Amino acid sequence: QVQLVESGGGLVQAGGSLRLSCAASGSFFRVNVLGWYRQAPGKQRELVATITSGGSTDYADSVKGRFTISRDNAKNTVYLQMNSLKPEDTAVYYCYARVKTLREYDAWGQGTQVTVSS
Repeated sequence: QVQLVESGGGLVQAGGSLRLSCAASGSFFRVNVLGWYRQAPGKQRELVATITSGGSTDYADSVKGRFTISRDNAKNTVYLQMNSLKPEDTAVYYCYARVKTLREYDAWGQGTQVTVSS
């Protein structure tokens, strides 16, 4: 099983920045995809950004140009640099991993709160 431990959430004013981190640990062959999803109150969970082990990235249109996802394969850690934050970015941010063991499965972190004040 894999464990995903997130850090870096908090309260920030609009226009500010935050950096989220998520480290994967446990027993697995590799982590193929790492990423971040978010869920605001009363809304469905949505993709923020993902990154493959080869470095290919995908972003939600709403965060393109403001957020940057990166990963350290040696540490199985993913980062999300969030700049020019807006109140609508307020949500619980969940780390995501597509994990390869004898099979492939999805894993989720416990979530970290990001609150952007206007």
